[in-house]
Amino acid sequence: MQIRPLSPRYNVSPQITVEDVPALVEAGITTVICNRPDAEVPPPFQADAIGAAVQAAGLRFEVLPLTHQTMTPQNVMRQAEMVAASDGPVLAYCASGTRCSVIWALGRAAEMAPDDILRATAEAGYDLGGLRPTLEALHGR
Repeated sequence: MQIRPLSPRYNVSPQITVEDVPALVEAGITTVICNRPDAEVPPPFQADAIGAAVQAAGLRFEVLPLTHQTMTPQNVMRQAEMVAASDGPVLAYCASGTRCSVIWALGRAAEMAPDDILRATAEAGYDLGGLRPTLEALHGR
């Protein structure tokens, strides 16, 4: 598992496993958000299995499956609300971490400069340069 910080409070990762949960606790993560639809993975990697392990470790677990079609303004707001409601650092995961990075970028676009968003995602290993026009349109709204 790779925890990739986009901000002091928001981290992303490719798919996690039940075995990764102790490392999340050790890293100080308090909330885990699953952005990966169950249809993409076998049962041991689905939200119920991961969520049970996360909750058994005392962490909060949220599920917001994302696809290209469900990357809506409502879901962007919902993800931001989950992050804001967390007591501490959040880890969001999907297949590669890209969807988790995109939804974070869209949620931060009104307050954060597009260059800063793209720099943070690039430093974490995600090239979201194609999102620049959308981020610029959302910035300052």
